[in-house]
Amino acid sequence: MRRSNSRTAQAWAKLALGLLVTLPFLYPFWWMLVNSLNTAPEIFGAPSLLPKSWRWANYREIFTYQPFARHYLNSLVVAGIGVVGNVLFAALAGYGFARLRFRGRNAMFMVILTALMMPVEVTIIPLFEMVKGVGLYDRLAPLVLLAIFGSQGAFSTFLMRQYFMSLPKELEEAARIDGLGPFATFARIAFPLAAPAVGSAAILAFLASWNSFLEPLVFLSDLAKFTLPLSLANFTDTYGLPQWHLQLAATSLAVLPILVVYVVFQRKIADAMVFSGLKG
Repeated sequence: MRRSNSRTAQAWAKLALGLLVTLPFLYPFWWMLVNSLNTAPEIFGAPSLLPKSWRWANYREIFTYQPFARHYLNSLVVAGIGVVGNVLFAALAGYGFARLRFRGRNAMFMVILTALMMPVEVTIIPLFEMVKGVGLYDRLAPLVLLAIFGSQGAFSTFLMRQYFMSLPKELEEAARIDGLGPFATFARIAFPLAAPAVGSAAILAFLASWNSFLEPLVFLSDLAKFTLPLSLANFTDTYGLPQWHLQLAATSLAVLPILVVYVVFQRKIADAMVFSGLKG
């Protein structure tokens, strides 16, 4: 009986400690939700744990203030297509660098890794000139292409290469004995076994694309083409001052996909960092 009481007390103590530790991280999110239902003056009034006016009209107004639904769809399209392309090209490139032998393989891989060493601010002007030169300015296509072939694509390639190098070579030798070529071996054996790394690469690529701000800011000017980060910054009055109650309501909706990804796939997000440290 004493042991049972002791275990119960320990469980409650762990729960209390967990709540105490997570409170500083949860409060800003709760503050955002609460004030998304307040008026602008109430946001800067006395703090409260519950909305003061429960103004649900804020959520209706964000869709009439600007084409927020279109912006949401734009972000979903860019992130969705970008993630699929990112994973497919990174898996193919990662497998090639990990398993195929060809001249200049290591040099090419080092060139790809240099994309991880350059901040986007360094390359944004050349990218803008390139996008404008090929007639893709003010379109969503450059954002998709950057999600696939940009720095996030380089990181996904690195992630997949590290994982493929950890697979036993005996699997590929058995596939060759069965008459499978390199691509068939990749499609039927290596890629299905790399599901953990594929999931990690997809999650990180989605987060990077969904939160991207600088590239849409440089490549887009048409309001209808805006993605969510630009849309959130566009809730301003005639003087350019933020409409805080609308920004908070719009942000509450914008973070839903990110919140779902973190809650459902939080273990895979942590695994992504583990996979990147596999043997090289």
